[in-house]
Amino acid sequence: MPQPLDTIIIGAGTAGLAALREVRKRTDRYLIVNEGPWGTTCARVGCMPSKALIEAANAFHRRHTFEEFGLRGASGLTADLPAVLQRVRALRDDFVAGATQATNGLGSAQRSGRATLLGPRAVDIDGTAYATRSIIIATGSRPRVPDEWLAFGDRMLTTDTLFEQPSLGPRVAVIGMGPIGVELSQALARLGLEVAAFTTGHTLAGLSDPTLNAELAALLKQDMVLHMGAEAQLREVPGGIEVASGANRVVVDQVIAAMGRVPNIEHLGLETLGVPLDARGLPTVDPQTQQIGDLPVFLAGDANTHTPLLHESADEGHIAGLNALAPTPTRFRRRSLLSIVFADPNVAVVGPRVADMDPHSTITGTASYANQGRARTAQRNQGRLCVYADHTSGRLLGAELCAPDGEHLAHLLALAVQQQLTVHDLLGMPFYHPTLEEGLRTALRDAARQLPNARTSDLAACPALGVPALD
Repeated sequence: MPQPLDTIIIGAGTAGLAALREVRKRTDRYLIVNEGPWGTTCARVGCMPSKALIEAANAFHRRHTFEEFGLRGASGLTADLPAVLQRVRALRDDFVAGATQATNGLGSAQRSGRATLLGPRAVDIDGTAYATRSIIIATGSRPRVPDEWLAFGDRMLTTDTLFEQPSLGPRVAVIGMGPIGVELSQALARLGLEVAAFTTGHTLAGLSDPTLNAELAALLKQDMVLHMGAEAQLREVPGGIEVASGANRVVVDQVIAAMGRVPNIEHLGLETLGVPLDARGLPTVDPQTQQIGDLPVFLAGDANTHTPLLHESADEGHIAGLNALAPTPTRFRRRSLLSIVFADPNVAVVGPRVADMDPHSTITGTASYANQGRARTAQRNQGRLCVYADHTSGRLLGAELCAPDGEHLAHLLALAVQQQLTVHDLLGMPFYHPTLEEGLRTALRDAARQLPNARTSDLAACPALGVPALD
């Protein structure tokens, strides 16, 4: 009988490729097996094609500001949707080609097929059993679609199929207004489609701050019809698909399901591991080691449902790749949570959500961008930033925002949270004028006024001038 492999990696998405990178440094006795197309979810159907669509939509939407800038002729601009989608696919194909290069040249260590666990030290790949000292599961996820909606055929779209369409609309419904739903609905509306968006909840894009949710809802309603608080029901009617939600009715040509993602664990054989599985069929996974119990099995990336974001999947694949070949797994300190939604204005959550913080010990500093100097010059003066700090120590706990160029503000705030900086620490840092980042200083000053023992002996105490164009 052949000697056991050192590890088998199941799945070649972001987490699987990150694991592969570490495994290849340490052994040549491994296999990586992938069912379906190679290339990461991000490159093929997620982050990258959606951002290509969003950039086109926002570029076209800017025409509405031209007249105020003194630029004439905007009314003659049109969006060629088939051409927009063709560019999206061309860029997507280039990104996928880059992702697949990571597995080029692996030879017999690379397999296409279905992998099924036979226990914690054995894997079946299309009918052939392989013994292994460890297993890394990185099978990713897929869009959630109710079974009964599949009857609508190619009119029922997800991110897996949206970008393959030669054209869209003209009437589209988006079901679900989490990060994906918010991004896609706004982009398609700005490209000229009639978009109706639906969500059962009262929060949008992952935000939990009620003030920010209200602000984002008002902004989105400038681009589309938005229905919140009731479940959407679909049925076939003459002329299209009727979407009903509470008292609201709309008939559309296509529906985009954006109701989250489901881990790809069916037929994987997790029950052979001998550990308890939850109602979804998932075992408990230690987020610091990616290990399942004390088994030599590691579950990383979207498949474990912890934080389905590319940078988190890459970290988890890295952790799993190291720990799968280590005598004793290392417990890694995870990065501060950071989630960014590429709506306009950008939406972001840094650290824990404010809804999960203790309201009795948390203070909120806020800044509106409605009158912020730099934002006004660019006609992007919409949105708000909220920062949250511990009332006693002043330490920054997190932030939620819906603000212009919020992706950059979010990174600054995530660095501050991870370094456990205080409001006063941040106010002592440089802020250049005129920048959108000055809005962060405004929010920090608002927070500082609510803290005990305010410092007065350094530049952190330098107050605002009270002139919007200068603060």
